[in-house]
Amino acid sequence: MKLYTYFRSSAAYRVRIALNLKDLDHELVPVNLLKSEQQGTDYLSRNNQGLLPALETDQGVLAQSLAILEWLEETYEAAPLLPTDAWEKAQVRNFCYAIACDIHPIDNLRVLKYLSNELSVSDEQKNTWYRHWVIEGFKKLEVMLGDSLFCFGDKPSLADVCLVPQVYNALRFKVDMNDFPKIARIYEHCNTLPAFKDAAPENQADAPQ
Repeated sequence: MKLYTYFRSSAAYRVRIALNLKDLDHELVPVNLLKSEQQGTDYLSRNNQGLLPALETDQGVLAQSLAILEWLEETYEAAPLLPTDAWEKAQVRNFCYAIACDIHPIDNLRVLKYLSNELSVSDEQKNTWYRHWVIEGFKKLEVMLGDSLFCFGDKPSLADVCLVPQVYNALRFKVDMNDFPKIARIYEHCNTLPAFKDAAPENQADAPQ
């Protein structure tokens, strides 16, 4: 498998974590978002959505990180990232969607570039926008969590796979995590595991040295 990725793409970061947790052989192929390589002919021939990530498999190319995560879960049984109970599974998915549908889309690079380039907002205003929507989202996530090691139980799930990249970006934009002790605790615990550490942006081949 080949994962088309950018070191700081939180959606690609999710898939890197899952591939590591499941110990699946894969190749990482960097695509530079800042240079708009995702809009180039070569990449669009693989993923016509022009977004990251994309996973190239024997069956073809799959885009959208949550679709990739679900496919990996259904295809590779090792290290399951969803519970077997239908209700518990729905709770994990609910948490994932709260991140991937409610927080991430309005704070991703496309939106931030539009704010800067088309609406001419200042960097300070852009960062204020980012923090506002992350904080609003984290308020909802915090009340979904209990006192377990991970988001749900004593082993990582897709909820943790989605949470860690979002917290990483929140810290980049100086969101005060003291207001979200459960999220911060889970983030710190996840990052003690090699699968999460190896997937971190600073540990990617395309990260600036």
